[in-house]
Amino acid sequence: MESAAARATTAATAGCLAAFILLAAAAGAALSAATGGLLDLLTDDKPASSNALADIPPGMAPLYQQAALTCPGLPWSILAAIGKIETDHGRAANQTSTAGAVGPMQFLPSTFAQYAEPVPPGGAVPPTPWDPVDAVHAAARLLCASGARNGSDIRAAVFAYNHANWYVDKVLVQAREYAGADPLILTAPNRAAATAVVFARSKIGTPYEWGGTGTDGHGYDCSGLTQAAYAAAGIPIPRVAQDQYNATTKLPPGSALLPGDLVFYGTSTTDITHVGLYVGGDQMIEAPRTGIPVRQASYRPPGLSFVGATRPVR
Repeated sequence: MESAAARATTAATAGCLAAFILLAAAAGAALSAATGGLLDLLTDDKPASSNALADIPPGMAPLYQQAALTCPGLPWSILAAIGKIETDHGRAANQTSTAGAVGPMQFLPSTFAQYAEPVPPGGAVPPTPWDPVDAVHAAARLLCASGARNGSDIRAAVFAYNHANWYVDKVLVQAREYAGADPLILTAPNRAAATAVVFARSKIGTPYEWGGTGTDGHGYDCSGLTQAAYAAAGIPIPRVAQDQYNATTKLPPGSALLPGDLVFYGTSTTDITHVGLYVGGDQMIEAPRTGIPVRQASYRPPGLSFVGATRPVR
Protein backbone atom coordinates (compact mmCIF):
# COMPACT_ATOMS: atom_id res chain seq x y z
CA MET A 1 0.00 0.00 0.00
CA GLU A 2 1.54 3.28 -1.05
CA SER A 3 1.54 6.54 0.87
CA ALA A 4 -1.00 9.30 0.25
CA ALA A 5 1.56 11.02 -1.94
CA ALA A 6 1.99 7.83 -3.91
CA ARG A 7 -1.75 7.52 -4.46
CA ALA A 8 -1.89 11.06 -5.70
CA THR A 9 0.75 10.37 -8.30
CA THR A 10 -0.27 6.85 -9.30
CA ALA A 11 -2.29 7.93 -12.32
CA ALA A 12 0.55 10.08 -13.60
CA THR A 13 3.32 7.54 -13.21
CA ALA A 14 4.11 4.69 -15.47
CA GLY A 15 3.21 1.80 -13.29
CA CYS A 16 4.59 -1.38 -12.34
CA LEU A 17 6.25 -3.53 -14.90
CA ALA A 18 7.77 -7.01 -14.90
CA ALA A 19 10.37 -9.20 -16.46
CA PHE A 20 10.28 -12.58 -18.13
CA ILE A 21 13.02 -14.56 -16.53
CA LEU A 22 12.86 -18.00 -15.07
CA LEU A 23 14.66 -18.24 -11.78
CA ALA A 24 14.41 -21.23 -9.57
CA ALA A 25 13.84 -20.99 -5.82
CA ALA A 26 16.45 -23.76 -5.66
CA ALA A 27 18.46 -24.48 -8.79
CA GLY A 28 21.94 -25.67 -9.57
CA ALA A 29 23.45 -28.94 -10.64
CA ALA A 30 26.25 -31.39 -9.97
CA LEU A 31 26.00 -34.53 -12.13
CA SER A 32 28.04 -37.61 -11.26
CA ALA A 33 28.33 -40.34 -13.88
CA ALA A 34 29.82 -42.67 -11.30
CA THR A 35 26.58 -42.70 -9.34
CA GLY A 36 24.35 -43.09 -12.36
CA GLY A 37 23.41 -39.43 -12.74
CA LEU A 38 22.84 -38.36 -9.13
CA LEU A 39 21.97 -34.68 -9.28
CA ASP A 40 22.08 -32.33 -6.36
CA LEU A 41 19.98 -29.42 -7.58
CA LEU A 42 19.92 -27.73 -4.20
CA THR A 43 23.53 -26.75 -3.64
CA ASP A 44 23.51 -23.34 -5.37
CA ASP A 45 21.02 -20.70 -6.38
CA LYS A 46 21.42 -20.34 -10.13
CA PRO A 47 19.15 -18.86 -12.79
CA ALA A 48 17.57 -20.72 -15.66
CA SER A 49 19.75 -21.33 -18.68
CA SER A 50 19.11 -19.74 -22.03
CA ASN A 51 18.11 -23.25 -23.12
CA ALA A 52 15.20 -23.16 -20.68
CA LEU A 53 14.18 -19.65 -21.67
CA ALA A 54 14.10 -20.65 -25.34
CA ASP A 55 12.58 -24.12 -25.01
CA ILE A 56 9.82 -23.91 -22.39
CA PRO A 57 6.57 -22.37 -23.68
CA PRO A 58 5.57 -19.19 -21.81
CA GLY A 59 2.30 -20.81 -20.78
CA MET A 60 4.06 -23.74 -19.10
CA ALA A 61 6.99 -21.97 -17.46
CA PRO A 62 5.00 -20.35 -14.62
CA LEU A 63 3.11 -23.60 -13.99
CA TYR A 64 6.35 -25.43 -13.21
CA GLN A 65 7.45 -22.59 -10.94
CA GLN A 66 4.14 -22.31 -9.10
CA ALA A 67 3.83 -26.06 -8.59
CA ALA A 68 7.41 -26.38 -7.34
CA LEU A 69 6.71 -23.75 -4.69
CA THR A 70 4.13 -26.12 -3.14
CA CYS A 71 6.90 -28.58 -2.29
CA PRO A 72 9.91 -27.09 -0.45
CA GLY A 73 13.06 -28.60 -1.92
CA LEU A 74 11.56 -29.54 -5.30
CA PRO A 75 13.43 -27.67 -8.05
CA TRP A 76 11.19 -26.29 -10.79
CA SER A 77 13.70 -27.69 -13.28
CA ILE A 78 12.80 -31.27 -12.34
CA LEU A 79 9.14 -30.65 -13.16
CA ALA A 80 10.12 -28.90 -16.38
CA ALA A 81 12.42 -31.76 -17.37
CA ILE A 82 9.64 -34.30 -16.86
CA GLY A 83 7.27 -32.15 -18.90
CA LYS A 84 9.89 -31.94 -21.66
CA ILE A 85 10.58 -35.66 -21.79
CA GLU A 86 6.96 -36.77 -21.54
CA THR A 87 5.25 -34.54 -24.13
CA ASP A 88 7.60 -31.69 -25.02
CA HIS A 89 5.71 -29.46 -22.57
CA GLY A 90 2.33 -30.46 -24.00
CA ARG A 91 3.32 -29.89 -27.61
CA ALA A 92 3.31 -33.58 -28.60
CA ALA A 93 0.54 -34.44 -31.04
CA ASN A 94 -0.21 -37.75 -29.30
CA GLN A 95 -0.56 -37.52 -25.52
CA THR A 96 -1.91 -41.03 -24.91
CA SER A 97 0.71 -43.73 -24.30
CA THR A 98 0.43 -47.43 -25.05
CA ALA A 99 0.25 -47.99 -21.28
CA GLY A 100 -2.74 -45.66 -20.98
CA ALA A 101 -0.96 -42.62 -19.56
CA VAL A 102 -2.54 -39.37 -20.74
CA GLY A 103 -2.06 -35.62 -20.77
CA PRO A 104 0.96 -33.31 -20.75
CA MET A 105 2.58 -34.99 -17.73
CA GLN A 106 1.55 -38.54 -18.79
CA PHE A 107 -0.46 -39.75 -15.82
CA LEU A 108 -2.30 -43.01 -15.55
CA PRO A 109 -5.81 -41.89 -14.53
CA SER A 110 -5.63 -44.03 -11.37
CA THR A 111 -2.34 -42.44 -10.31
CA PHE A 112 -3.52 -38.95 -11.13
CA ALA A 113 -6.58 -39.43 -8.90
CA GLN A 114 -4.28 -39.95 -5.90
CA TYR A 115 -2.63 -36.53 -6.37
CA ALA A 116 -5.32 -34.43 -8.04
CA GLU A 117 -6.66 -32.70 -4.92
CA PRO A 118 -6.87 -29.95 -3.93
CA VAL A 119 -7.58 -28.38 -7.29
CA PRO A 120 -4.93 -25.68 -7.84
CA PRO A 121 -5.92 -22.13 -8.81
CA GLY A 122 -6.80 -22.13 -12.49
CA GLY A 123 -7.23 -25.89 -12.66
CA ALA A 124 -10.16 -27.74 -14.17
CA VAL A 125 -13.10 -28.79 -11.99
CA PRO A 126 -13.30 -31.72 -11.68
CA PRO A 127 -9.55 -32.13 -12.06
CA THR A 128 -8.27 -33.98 -15.11
CA PRO A 129 -4.82 -35.19 -16.19
CA TRP A 130 -5.44 -33.48 -19.53
CA ASP A 131 -5.43 -30.03 -17.92
CA PRO A 132 -1.87 -28.61 -17.71
CA VAL A 133 -2.46 -26.84 -14.40
CA ASP A 134 -3.93 -29.94 -12.77
CA ALA A 135 -1.29 -32.22 -14.26
CA VAL A 136 1.77 -30.18 -13.27
CA HIS A 137 0.54 -29.69 -9.70
CA ALA A 138 -0.30 -33.40 -9.40
CA ALA A 139 3.21 -34.21 -10.62
CA ALA A 140 4.67 -31.94 -7.93
CA ARG A 141 2.60 -33.72 -5.27
CA LEU A 142 3.71 -37.15 -6.48
CA LEU A 143 7.36 -36.12 -6.46
CA CYS A 144 7.01 -34.45 -3.08
CA ALA A 145 5.52 -37.58 -1.56
CA SER A 146 8.27 -39.73 -3.07
CA GLY A 147 11.40 -38.00 -1.79
CA ALA A 148 11.53 -34.48 -3.23
CA ARG A 149 10.37 -32.69 -0.07
CA ASN A 150 13.30 -30.76 1.36
CA GLY A 151 15.41 -32.22 -1.45
CA SER A 152 15.90 -35.40 0.57
CA ASP A 153 16.08 -37.79 -2.40
CA ILE A 154 15.41 -36.23 -5.80
CA ARG A 155 16.53 -39.33 -7.65
CA ALA A 156 14.09 -41.57 -5.75
CA ALA A 157 11.31 -39.08 -6.43
CA VAL A 158 11.91 -39.17 -10.17
CA PHE A 159 12.19 -42.98 -10.09
CA ALA A 160 8.76 -43.10 -8.46
CA TYR A 161 7.43 -41.13 -11.41
CA ASN A 162 8.76 -43.68 -13.90
CA HIS A 163 10.43 -46.83 -12.61
CA ALA A 164 13.42 -46.84 -14.91
CA ASN A 165 16.96 -45.72 -14.21
CA TRP A 166 17.47 -44.57 -17.79
CA TYR A 167 14.44 -42.29 -17.34
CA VAL A 168 15.79 -40.84 -14.10
CA ASP A 169 19.15 -40.12 -15.72
CA LYS A 170 17.45 -38.47 -18.69
CA VAL A 171 15.35 -36.25 -16.41
CA LEU A 172 18.37 -35.23 -14.34
CA VAL A 173 20.43 -34.36 -17.40
CA GLN A 174 17.57 -32.27 -18.82
CA ALA A 175 17.02 -30.58 -15.46
CA ARG A 176 20.70 -29.72 -15.32
CA GLU A 177 20.46 -28.04 -18.72
CA TYR A 178 17.41 -26.05 -17.64
CA ALA A 179 18.94 -24.96 -14.35
CA GLY A 180 22.44 -24.22 -15.62
CA ALA A 181 24.02 -20.87 -14.96
CA ASP A 182 23.99 -18.50 -17.91
CA PRO A 183 26.57 -15.69 -17.97
CA LEU A 184 24.03 -13.41 -19.65
CA ILE A 185 21.72 -13.59 -16.63
CA LEU A 186 22.87 -12.42 -13.23
CA THR A 187 22.64 -14.92 -10.40
CA ALA A 188 20.46 -14.20 -7.41
CA PRO A 189 22.59 -13.46 -4.35
CA ASN A 190 20.85 -16.12 -2.27
CA ARG A 191 18.01 -18.63 -2.23
CA ALA A 192 15.54 -16.21 -0.65
CA ALA A 193 16.00 -13.73 -3.49
CA ALA A 194 15.60 -16.51 -6.05
CA THR A 195 12.37 -17.64 -4.36
CA ALA A 196 11.03 -14.09 -4.36
CA VAL A 197 11.69 -13.78 -8.09
CA VAL A 198 10.03 -17.13 -8.85
CA PHE A 199 6.99 -16.07 -6.85
CA ALA A 200 6.71 -12.69 -8.52
CA ARG A 201 7.20 -14.24 -11.96
CA SER A 202 4.27 -16.57 -11.30
CA LYS A 203 2.01 -13.57 -10.63
CA ILE A 204 2.40 -11.95 -14.04
CA GLY A 205 -1.10 -11.27 -15.33
CA THR A 206 -2.62 -10.87 -11.86
CA PRO A 207 -4.89 -7.80 -11.72
CA TYR A 208 -3.72 -4.65 -9.99
CA GLU A 209 -5.65 -3.85 -6.82
CA TRP A 210 -4.79 -0.87 -4.64
CA GLY A 211 -4.14 -2.20 -1.16
CA GLY A 212 -4.08 -5.76 -2.49
CA THR A 213 -1.76 -8.39 -1.05
CA GLY A 214 -2.95 -11.34 -3.11
CA THR A 215 -4.91 -12.94 -0.29
CA ASP A 216 -8.37 -14.45 -0.73
CA GLY A 217 -8.37 -13.96 -4.48
CA HIS A 218 -7.36 -10.30 -4.38
CA GLY A 219 -4.79 -8.70 -6.68
CA TYR A 220 -1.67 -6.73 -5.75
CA ASP A 221 -0.43 -3.22 -5.55
CA CYS A 222 3.28 -2.46 -5.87
CA SER A 223 4.38 -3.02 -2.30
CA GLY A 224 1.81 -5.78 -1.78
CA LEU A 225 3.50 -7.80 -4.50
CA THR A 226 7.04 -7.28 -3.23
CA GLN A 227 5.98 -8.05 0.33
CA ALA A 228 4.24 -11.26 -0.78
CA ALA A 229 7.25 -12.30 -2.88
CA TYR A 230 9.59 -12.12 0.08
CA ALA A 231 7.00 -13.67 2.38
CA ALA A 232 7.10 -16.70 0.05
CA ALA A 233 10.82 -16.87 0.83
CA GLY A 234 10.20 -16.59 4.57
CA ILE A 235 11.51 -13.03 4.75
CA PRO A 236 9.18 -10.45 6.33
CA ILE A 237 9.38 -6.91 4.95
CA PRO A 238 7.07 -3.99 5.73
CA ARG A 239 3.84 -3.37 3.83
CA VAL A 240 4.26 0.18 2.47
CA ALA A 241 6.80 1.06 -0.25
CA GLN A 242 8.38 3.85 1.80
CA ASP A 243 8.75 1.53 4.79
CA GLN A 244 10.27 -1.17 2.58
CA TYR A 245 12.89 1.29 1.42
CA ASN A 246 13.59 2.42 4.98
CA ALA A 247 13.82 -1.12 6.38
CA THR A 248 16.04 -2.85 3.81
CA THR A 249 19.77 -2.57 3.09
CA LYS A 250 20.54 0.32 0.73
CA LEU A 251 22.79 -0.31 -2.24
CA PRO A 252 25.32 2.44 -3.06
CA PRO A 253 24.44 4.44 -6.18
CA GLY A 254 25.75 2.73 -9.29
CA SER A 255 25.88 -0.72 -7.69
CA ALA A 256 25.27 -3.73 -9.92
CA LEU A 257 21.74 -4.94 -9.29
CA LEU A 258 21.00 -8.60 -8.66
CA PRO A 259 17.74 -10.56 -9.04
CA GLY A 260 15.66 -10.05 -5.92
CA ASP A 261 16.77 -6.47 -5.29
CA LEU A 262 13.99 -3.97 -4.66
CA VAL A 263 13.96 -0.93 -6.95
CA PHE A 264 12.25 2.26 -5.80
CA TYR A 265 10.76 5.29 -7.52
CA GLY A 266 9.59 8.70 -6.34
CA THR A 267 10.73 12.27 -5.92
CA SER A 268 13.24 11.55 -3.14
CA THR A 269 14.27 8.92 -0.62
CA THR A 270 11.60 10.30 1.72
CA ASP A 271 8.87 10.32 -0.93
CA ILE A 272 8.82 6.78 -2.37
CA THR A 273 5.82 6.19 -4.64
CA HIS A 274 6.53 2.84 -6.26
CA VAL A 275 8.56 -0.32 -5.73
CA GLY A 276 9.42 -3.22 -8.02
CA LEU A 277 11.39 -6.45 -7.89
CA TYR A 278 14.51 -6.51 -10.06
CA VAL A 279 15.00 -9.80 -11.93
CA GLY A 280 18.09 -9.26 -14.07
CA GLY A 281 18.69 -8.04 -17.58
CA ASP A 282 17.61 -4.49 -16.67
CA GLN A 283 14.09 -5.81 -16.03
CA MET A 284 11.75 -5.70 -13.06
CA ILE A 285 8.51 -7.32 -11.91
CA GLU A 286 5.99 -4.92 -10.45
CA ALA A 287 2.25 -4.49 -10.01
CA PRO A 288 1.04 -1.58 -12.18
CA ARG A 289 -1.70 0.95 -11.77
CA THR A 290 -5.43 0.22 -11.84
CA GLY A 291 -6.50 -1.47 -15.05
CA ILE A 292 -3.08 -2.90 -15.91
CA PRO A 293 -2.08 -6.33 -14.54
CA VAL A 294 1.36 -7.33 -13.35
CA ARG A 295 3.60 -7.14 -16.40
CA GLN A 296 7.09 -6.69 -17.86
CA ALA A 297 9.36 -3.77 -18.78
CA SER A 298 12.68 -2.08 -18.11
CA TYR A 299 13.40 -1.12 -14.54
CA ARG A 300 14.10 2.38 -15.90
CA PRO A 301 10.78 3.09 -17.64
CA PRO A 302 9.78 6.53 -18.92
CA GLY A 303 7.73 8.49 -16.43
CA LEU A 304 9.25 7.01 -13.28
CA SER A 305 12.12 8.62 -11.40
CA PHE A 306 14.49 5.98 -10.05
CA VAL A 307 15.47 6.73 -6.45
CA GLY A 308 17.56 3.71 -5.53
CA ALA A 309 17.71 0.00 -4.79
CA THR A 310 17.91 -2.16 -1.70
CA ARG A 311 18.73 -5.79 -0.98
CA PRO A 312 16.39 -7.35 1.59
CA VAL A 313 18.67 -10.34 2.23
CA ARG A 314 22.47 -10.42 1.92
